[in-house]
Amino acid sequence: QVQLVESGGGLVQAGGSLRLSCAASGRTLSSDSMAWFRQAPGKEREFVAGISNFGGSTRYADSVKGRFTISRDNAKNTLTLQMNNLKPEDTAVYYCAGRPYRVLYTAPSEYQYWGQGTQVTVSS
Repeated sequence: QVQLVESGGGLVQAGGSLRLSCAASGRTLSSDSMAWFRQAPGKEREFVAGISNFGGSTRYADSVKGRFTISRDNAKNTLTLQMNNLKPEDTAVYYCAGRPYRVLYTAPSEYQYWGQGTQVTVSS
């Protein structure tokens, strides 16, 4: 059984940085595509960034391009999201997710493995 645990969230001022981590257990995810999603109060869960199996390809939401960087360490079975120049609109609960396939998708429904989320709050 796959378990994903996010960490690294917190409260920062606009322009600051945070690094989110997602630790996986119960399955080696090197061949799985992984992604970060976020959900703000009253809004639907949205795609933030994704990375294909073995890190061969990445994809970002337009709202975070140039500010966020997704990466994975297959040796440690972890997923990371480096967030720079944070904005108040980035405030949300961030989730890591995975799918046991090689192709990367942006729809939440395509992902089978989910963490419990970590809160990111950006003040202005």
